Amino acid sequence: MQFKTSIHILLGLLVAVILFHIAVIAKAIPYKIAWGGRLENDQEMYVFEAISILINLFLGLVLLMKASYIKFRFKKKAIDVILWIFLALFVLNTVGNLFAKTNFEQSFAVLTFVFAVLILMILKPRQSWLH
Repeated sequence: MQFKTSIHILLGLLVAVILFHIAVIAKAIPYKIAWGGRLENDQEMYVFEAISILINLFLGLVLLMKASYIKFRFKKKAIDVILWIFLALFVLNTVGNLFAKTNFEQSFAVLTFVFAVLILMILKPRQSWLH
């Protein structure tokens, strides 16, 4: 898979995830099925969802920098370090989703695993991942 293709797929998935979190805030999706079923009230939901949206927007910004789609850029090394941190977070999140209280949240393990693989492909574009 090409470097930019991986970035495009990841950006598309990020848009979907952000829309999901907006749907939770709008209460179109019950927050009881998000965050591993651990949220207790609306206040917690608003805080967690806002943080999640900001983190996903930040990842999107970093990906746009990595692909040179925007002029403002962090240094290349900083972008790569940020992506390695996100890779670690998605791997940990995959494990966490596997142990979530709801089946719905457990199914997100697949999505977070795909995020981790795509970030790895972006960080190591020269290697052939699919033979």
